[in-house]
Amino acid sequence: MVSLVAGATVLRFLFLVRKPFWFDECFSVEVARLPWHDFGRLLWRREANMSLYYLLLRGWLHFGSNPFFIRSLSVIISLATLPAVYWLASKLFDRRVALIAVALMSCNAYHIRYAQEARSYSLFVLVSTLSGGFFVAFLREPSRRNRLGYILTSVLAVYAHLYALLLLAAHWLSVRRTRDMCSHALRHAWVWIAVATLPLVVFAAKTGAGPIRWIRRPGFHDLVEFAEHIAGNDGLVLLLLYAAACVMAITPPEKLRQTFRADIGWDVWRHRFLLVWLLFPVALVLVLSLARPIFLGRYFIFCLPALLILAAVGLAKLRPAWLAAVALTAMLLLSLQGTFSYYDHDFDLERDASDAATNYVLDHAEPGDVILFHIAEARVPYEFFKSIRLGAAGPEIVYPRHGERLDYRDFTGKPNDEFVRSLAGHYSRVWLVLMSNETAGHPDATTAMLNQVLGNSFPRVKGALFPRVEVRLYSSP
Repeated sequence: MVSLVAGATVLRFLFLVRKPFWFDECFSVEVARLPWHDFGRLLWRREANMSLYYLLLRGWLHFGSNPFFIRSLSVIISLATLPAVYWLASKLFDRRVALIAVALMSCNAYHIRYAQEARSYSLFVLVSTLSGGFFVAFLREPSRRNRLGYILTSVLAVYAHLYALLLLAAHWLSVRRTRDMCSHALRHAWVWIAVATLPLVVFAAKTGAGPIRWIRRPGFHDLVEFAEHIAGNDGLVLLLLYAAACVMAITPPEKLRQTFRADIGWDVWRHRFLLVWLLFPVALVLVLSLARPIFLGRYFIFCLPALLILAAVGLAKLRPAWLAAVALTAMLLLSLQGTFSYYDHDFDLERDASDAATNYVLDHAEPGDVILFHIAEARVPYEFFKSIRLGAAGPEIVYPRHGERLDYRDFTGKPNDEFVRSLAGHYSRVWLVLMSNETAGHPDATTAMLNQVLGNSFPRVKGALFPRVEVRLYSSP
């Protein structure tokens, strides 16, 4: 176990800052840096999801603020997930299955990829695993300690990411038709969880799908791509090995048929628990996405422990033992290959180059320059990268601006044409930063307005293109 954790530590800290710090990570940091009154208002208005991570990051930033240190919080949390997976797998099966599951997680590229990002995903996996562990522990030994542990970790999971509600639904579904397991004490625990997470549910009802309206409707290719990524980012071969191991876990066919019967014993239920955890959240969201797209692969990273433990069960059942060793070795080597592939090029998203865009502005700005942002959120990475360039004042920010420093109102909004027209009479050089400004391959309405108004007001324009970011300088003769 110690050697597995040591190897996992190396893989997660290796090349930790090779990938550029991007918009979402800058957003995390700038939210966590807000004064308390702004912090609370922003969470309630639009960022209650992941609020637990923002609170932890807020404390972490007191000790350092460079990208390596910021991302280290996620690395440490991801490493804490390894003993959590060992504990859960031991509760469900035995030490051998637990060690195989930890080995698989230690070099899983999907887990490593989000262990190296300053977002809530590694925390989401940890508290989801702990919630599952206390759920199983409470079913086997309904003590006060296990009940409180289940309530606490489940509440923390929801505040780490709203999709943890799907995890709790999977817990309920796994025992719904099993009378001996769905006890009064368990239902009472769910009531406490519902009360504690009510503010986040109200937030979700208030904001709706607005914060994730950019997600597109998933297709078959998206589902296969997600499956390949969560299995370790090494393509179809590794995915098929995982699928074969999971099928092996629920054989013979009689066991599979028993899995979904009403009253089953512990030996069959534990397989049902893992299958429901792995499949139900994805299936439900895919169905809901037919009406409103809400499927995004990384939101389902909390299903990873179920996949790894189920695959570990299948590998542990292989006979003779040398065949199990060969299969595990092959999966670990392919997982390592997927991890090193991730080190070379990203997957699951496309990062922007806000750092390069910010440096371009700061290197070419002159006294008296001003800057505005196509959308308010585009100011966020600019503020972060300017903060790590000591002594860089930069142009005066004219939009969004509600005070001398960033506040909660500066995270949303777009400039209007009346305000943009007023700039020509006051300034001779105006910087414009455009980000995520295309709809179906065409400039959005705000970009079209800026093109027209600034183009008519300033005779000269020059700029630079960066991945997902464009910088322009409008000037008068």
